[in-house]
Parts: sequence; structure tokens; C-alpha cells
Amino acid sequence: MKAGIVFIDESGFMMAPVVRRTWALRGRTPILRRTGRSHRKVSVIAALTVPLRRKRVGLYFSLYPNANITALKVRTFLRHLSRQIQKPLLVIWDRSNTHRAKLMNRHFARSKRMHRDYFPPYAPELNPVEMAWSYLKCNPMANFAAPNIETLSRATRYHARRLRTRKDLLRSFLYATPLFSRPD
Repeated sequence: MKAGIVFIDESGFMMAPVVRRTWALRGRTPILRRTGRSHRKVSVIAALTVPLRRKRVGLYFSLYPNANITALKVRTFLRHLSRQIQKPLLVIWDRSNTHRAKLMNRHFARSKRMHRDYFPPYAPELNPVEMAWSYLKCNPMANFAAPNIETLSRATRYHARRLRTRKDLLRSFLYATPLFSRPD
């Protein structure tokens, strides 16, 4: 089967920022202002796509402000993804409950172009999408204290779209895992 490989993972961006070291003028301690104990978040599901020849790596994502990722949302995401990519797909993901739900089993049983496989139990270092989450949270979104959920959604969408255009960076997420060897 000549299929592209799709790595899928979910994550959340919280209103409370990931605090990183930063620069400031001498004698001026940077102050990071944020709202109180807000547990609001933006849930994100993303797919990193790799064709067989590995020439073009793609990133697809969906945002869900103040919501959790459910099996229904995963199925909807997969349907949209299969419309975007008209070739057979091998979906590789972790063993979360949403991925093993009855709804997902029925979806894959009916699908002729989409197949799935799982990472070994608890192996986030194998999933290149985890590298993308780490990059987004620790680089462009670091120290970003959103005043409300709309601002957080807008910033997350903006930075994910910018990441989508950085093919070299997306490819580096693949090579950061032991699944892929760097071409010489």
C-alpha cells in the first residue's frame, strides 16, 4: 500500500503561560501579568503528514476553545484531513481513550483509504507532533499571558499557521524522533 504517514496528537494551551527566561534592561525585572486562576484552555488536535518520498511535510490542525478533544471531534478532524489528502493514509497515534473509542473503530472499519496503528504505550518521544507542541509552547508562545480565551485562540492559530509554513522546522520534528534518520 502506497500511503502517506500521518502522526496525530492533541494538546492544550492554557491561559497561564509557560514561563521562560527572558531579557530585560538592567535593573528592570520583567513582570508577567496574567489573569487569576483561570483553567480555561484552547485544545488543539494536529496531524503531521509525511508522504512516502518525504519531500513535503505538512501540518494540519483544529482548535477548540474551552473544550476537550472527544472521539467525535477526532473523527471530524480525520474526515476533513481525508478530504485534504486524497491518498491512502496510515494514521499513527498514541493509545488515548479517544483514539480507541468505538466511534473510531467504526470509522476505520468503514474507511478504505485510512488505516491506523499505535505507538507503544507511553512513548511520546516517538511522536513528532509532541515536538511541535513543545516548540510552540516553549518558543513563540512562551511568556505569553493571554487576557482572555479569544486572544489565546488567536495567538495559537497565528503561531500554528506560521509553523505550517516552516517546512524545515517540521522536518526537524521528524528527525528528532528515532523513527526517522536524517538524510546525508
